Order: sequence, then C-alpha cells, then structure tokens
Amino acid sequence: MAKNERFLFITGGSRGIGRAVTLSQAQSGMCIFLNYLRDEESAKKVKHEAESKGARVFLLPGNVGDPDAVASLFKNIREKTGRLDFLIHNAALGVFKPVHELRLKDWDISLDVNAKAFLTLTQGALPFMKQNGGRIVTVSSLGSRRFTPNYGAIGISKSALENLVRYLAVELAPFGIGVNAVSSGLVETDSLKAFPGFESMKKAFLARTPGGRLGKPEDIAKVIRFLLGPDADWIFGQTIVADGGYSLS
Repeated sequence: MAKNERFLFITGGSRGIGRAVTLSQAQSGMCIFLNYLRDEESAKKVKHEAESKGARVFLLPGNVGDPDAVASLFKNIREKTGRLDFLIHNAALGVFKPVHELRLKDWDISLDVNAKAFLTLTQGALPFMKQNGGRIVTVSSLGSRRFTPNYGAIGISKSALENLVRYLAVELAPFGIGVNAVSSGLVETDSLKAFPGFESMKKAFLARTPGGRLGKPEDIAKVIRFLLGPDADWIFGQTIVADGGYSLS
C-alpha cells in the first residue's frame, strides 16, 4: 500500500458508464475495487487498462442486489484496507416492458439492484469512511422524473434512488461524507441498444437535444469525477442532470 493511496469502490465498473468511470479514476495512487456481475472478460480488460495507468485494481464479482453478497464484498475490501474514500454505485438492472405487465420478480430485481443496493452499499462503506470522510455518488436517469415507454420498473427504482440520495446526504454530512447523484440522458451503450425501439427513440432524442448528439459514457464519467473532487465540496444531496439539454424542452 502506497503512502497517501486513495481507495475507490465502484459497482458495475466493467462496461459502459462504469468502465468509463473506472478508467477516468485510474492513476498512480488510486486503488480501485471493481465490482461486476457476470462479464469476467470485460472486467479483466478494464483491470488491465486501469493498471496500465498506474492504479491498483482488485476485481470483486457479485450481485449487489443481494445484501449477503454486499457484506461479502466489504469483507474482501477490509482484508485489503481499513479505508474507503469513494463509493460509486453504477450497477443497474431491470426489464424493458410496460409497468402493468411487470411481474413481481421484475419489480423486485429493479428495486433491489438500483435502489436497495445503494442503501446496503452505503451502510457497508460507512465504517471505512466515518473517520476521514469521503464521497458517494450514484448514477440515475431521466426516467426517474418523466414517463419513458417500457422503462417503468427502472424509472421508478431510480426515483427511489434519488430520494435516498437526499436523505443520506443530510444524515452523512456530519461525518464529512458527500452524497450526490448524476442523472444521464441517452448514453450510447450496449444496454441502451437493447432497449425496445432504440432507433426511433434515438431519433426523437436527437431532434430535441441542444447538445446535438447522444451522450458518451465519458460524459457521465467527467461529472462523477467532478463530484469526487475538491471543487464539489459545497454540493450535497443533488442529482446533477447531464443530458445534452434534452430535459430543457
């Protein structure tokens, strides 16, 4: 362990936005605990890229929607360090279908991974952060605040997530811990391309987006990087919208 090394734990850190966030944080003096669910090949590739930038990286497979799995992840982290400076919850899961067609299983999966996991992860991170403070950031989406066809299970879970951010921000501020979220517009990832009617949705998004393009994972990673840095010291409990201006119209 290097002197003054910082420690970061990211969920869903091997693909899409998570990959971009991981690589944006990869540098000498940073130790990254990278969680992923199934795609070990992608996780190993990101680990190699991050290590080439000077970071230390530990891969932590596991389903963060399972509280027992979360406890196991933090046990693994404690074996490496007693400190955690940053927690980023990026992992998300859900089905694309109308709300009235949801099975209870669909509902539970979305709430467990997208919202409940943020609570159990924060609770797990607290013993590491209470002494020295830290930053916690989670990723939301525009579906948390507006109707999006076939996005109900995920959108509703993201609404819960954003409210959880506000409550945790107030409660954890006395420990020097800042809690915030980033809400993204359409970001071009493999997950987005699996969305029903992706091409027509993309066309509609571009027609009313001042930014003139879909988002890139790196766009969200830059906002998260800001929220983890010293210039965000006065920001608590906010959901920062990064959507190319789509939500303005």
